[in-house]
This record gives sequence, C-alpha cells and structure tokens, in this order.
Amino acid sequence: MKRVSRQEVVEEMKKQAWLAGPLFTVGVLQYSLQVISVMFVGHLGELPLSGASLATSFASVTGFNLLMGMASALDTLCGQSFGAGQHHMLGIQMQRATFVLSFVSVFLAIMLVFTKHILVAMHQQVAIAEEAGVYAIYMIPSLFAYGIFQCLLKFLQTQNIVFPMVLSSAVVALLHIPLCWVLVIKSGIGSKGAAIANSVSYWLNVLLIGFYVKFSSSCAKTWTGFSVKALQNIPEFLKISIPSACMLCLKAWTFELMVLLSGLLPNPQLETSVLSICLNTFVIAWMIPFGLSCAVSTRVSNELGAGHPQAASLAVRVALFLVLADGIMMVLVMILLRKIWGNLYSSDTHVIKYVAAVMPILATCSFLDGIQSVLSGIARGSGWQKIGAIVNLGSFYFVGVPSSVVLAFVLHMKGKGLWLGIVSAFIVQVILFGVITIRTSWDKEANKAAMRVKDTKIPQELPQRDPFTITEMN
Repeated sequence: MKRVSRQEVVEEMKKQAWLAGPLFTVGVLQYSLQVISVMFVGHLGELPLSGASLATSFASVTGFNLLMGMASALDTLCGQSFGAGQHHMLGIQMQRATFVLSFVSVFLAIMLVFTKHILVAMHQQVAIAEEAGVYAIYMIPSLFAYGIFQCLLKFLQTQNIVFPMVLSSAVVALLHIPLCWVLVIKSGIGSKGAAIANSVSYWLNVLLIGFYVKFSSSCAKTWTGFSVKALQNIPEFLKISIPSACMLCLKAWTFELMVLLSGLLPNPQLETSVLSICLNTFVIAWMIPFGLSCAVSTRVSNELGAGHPQAASLAVRVALFLVLADGIMMVLVMILLRKIWGNLYSSDTHVIKYVAAVMPILATCSFLDGIQSVLSGIARGSGWQKIGAIVNLGSFYFVGVPSSVVLAFVLHMKGKGLWLGIVSAFIVQVILFGVITIRTSWDKEANKAAMRVKDTKIPQELPQRDPFTITEMN
C-alpha cells in the first residue's frame, strides 16, 4: 500500500469536515421540526401531548425510519455514479428512488390511518390511542414529503453539495415556529395543527430543494429532466434499498422495544422517565457521528466510483480517527455532567440520581454507537447493505435484546440492565463491522463499483479525478 503523506491526511480531514458539519446541521434542523411541534402541543395539556408523542413515535417506527433507510441506497448508487463521472445517472437514480418511496408511502399511509386500532391492540390507553390516531392521520402528507426530501438530500449529498440543504432546513425551521403558533395556539384546532404544520414544513423543504436542483448550475449535469429510465431496473434498486432499510430499522426498533420493556419494570413511571431522558441524550450525542457517517459514505462511494481505492481506504481511516476523537470527548463530557444532567429534565431527586447512575453506561453506549455509525456509513458507501442488515440482525436481536431481558428482569438490574444489553449489541456490531472493514480489499471494491455503475455508455477507462472540489459544494 502506498505510503500516505501528512498533507493527504489533512486534505481528507478537510473534505470530511466540509461534509460532516453541514450534514450534522441538517440532521439537527430536521429533528427540531418534530420537537418544536410536540413542544407546542405540550401547552394544550397532558392528553394531547401524550397522543402527539405516541403518534410521532409510531410514525417514525413504521414510516419515517423505513423511508430514510430505503433512500440510503442512493449513498451507494448516486455516490459511485458521481465518482465514475456518470453524472446523468444521479438524476435517474433519484427519480427511481422517489417513485419507489412514494409507492411505499401509500401503504405506510394506510397503516397510519389505522394507528388508533393498532395502538389499542397493543394495550395502549384508549383515550391516548384516539388522540394519537387523529394526529397520525394529519401526519400523512408529511410522510410523502419526507420520502421525497430524503431522495433529494442524498442526490445533493453524494455530489458534495450540502450548504443549500443547510440554508433550506434553517429557513424552514425558523418558519416552523410561527407556523406552529398559528395552527396550534391561535387557530383553535389543537394538536391537529402541529401535524399540519409538520406537513407544510416538510413540503416547503421539498419545494425549496426541488427549485435549487431545477435551476442551479451546480446540478446542470446531474439533473437533465424526467426520464422513463427511472421506471427501469427497479428490482436492482430494491436489492440495495431493502437491506438499507433493514440496517436502519433493526437498530431503531430495538430502542422502541426498550421503551416497551421499561414499562414492565418495577416502578415503571420512574423507569420510563429516566429512559426518556437517556434516549434524548443519546440522540443528541449521536448527531455528530451521524454527520461523519454521511460524510464517509459520500467520500468512500465517490472514490470507489472514480477508481481510487487508496483514496477510499484513506477516507475510512480518517473517519474512524475523527469519530474516535469525538467519542472520547463525548464520554468525558457525559461523565463530568452526570450528576447535574438530570436537573435539565426533572426536579425529582430520584430521577436525577438514577440518571447520574446510568450516565457512564450511556456514555459507553454513545461511544460505541459513534464507531458503528461510521462503520455503517462505510458499508453504505461500499454497497454492503446486505451484510450490514445481517450484522444488525445478529447484534441486536440475537445478542442485544436477549441480554437486555436477562440483565433487566432475571438479574434485576432494571434500567441499567436494558442499557447494558444495548452495549453488548454495539460491541458485537463494532467487532463484526470492524473485521469486515479491516479485511476489505479496496481494489476489489473499486472493481465492484465499476461494475455497479456500468451502463451502455460507460467509457473504457475510469476517469482519474478527484470527485470532491470546493466549487462543487456551492
């Protein structure tokens, strides 16, 4: 392997930072839309808040996570096509993904219509289930917008065009606050106004990004208009998108199982309160690794598509270094703040002490999750989604969930046991992904990428160029 110079490492760090920072910001701004909506609903009373929270959680588990996972197939397809110089294929892949996700959203929307009945069958309180059912119905338009937005996001991300998404997300997030105030507080339609506000904001984001793609010179080569080719090779897209969805959903569903299991523990009110605080903290800690995961996915896919295996290998090493540095800092912060962190969420001394006791375990969990997030990003960029789905299935459902049950209920470790079970899942996941990554031949991966993006007009020689330039980001 060719020796890597310090300058090459520094340049790669700059490239990943230029991607990770904006993508982290987009993730936070998108997440804030749901948070802002639920905060406004909280002023209407306990029942509307419970209904909106439950509906949001149910919609995320059954719909939004699935759509995000399916759209992640574009990390591989668009990223490698862009690296190979087949710019026209990005628009076709994006259209294909949009068509498939919109079709899937129809069935997900039907499921949201029956939210009330599903929640009642899961033994949720009838009053809360009814409130959640109404809220979920008004969330249906946002479901379709979310799928389209994810496709647009991946389309731009794989071209290293990220700042327009930051600007669009920031504008929408700012407008979402007065929109919620009007629809939730002033209109008199209650919690339904928050769901409508979500739909309006998501569609506004789609329109803003759509106009950018249509009229920006940055996308002139990659967006050449609608094409019937988008309706071809759908099975090939599904071969990557379905495992991509499994990768994400298998992890997300595990945390929903934790919430359900916490309700079965002694003193469930305390357990669920602490778990809610810990999950919120976990999401905050995950945002930076999320940005790095998206960045390394783009860098690896671009370089493999361009036929640069050594550059892809360097991107992997740099991303792992960055996430390790971030993880160490995050662990130190969480441990130092463990005794006061609970005060931000509750004034109950039992809750505060419980949070302080769980924080070191949560810090370990966040550290491992950061590493696996970057390793998962490498998998998406390389096209290893099937392997990733198998790894996540084994890690979480053969190791993590059984360990959580045994530790929490058999060994009576309660909430700590639930989190330790998740830690065991992350350990297995990191080891398996790590072994796969270390044993990878990047020359072979570059050849696989060349075969994946091959079409009738592919040139005989792969273009030897750097797919990342600062000018392409503006």
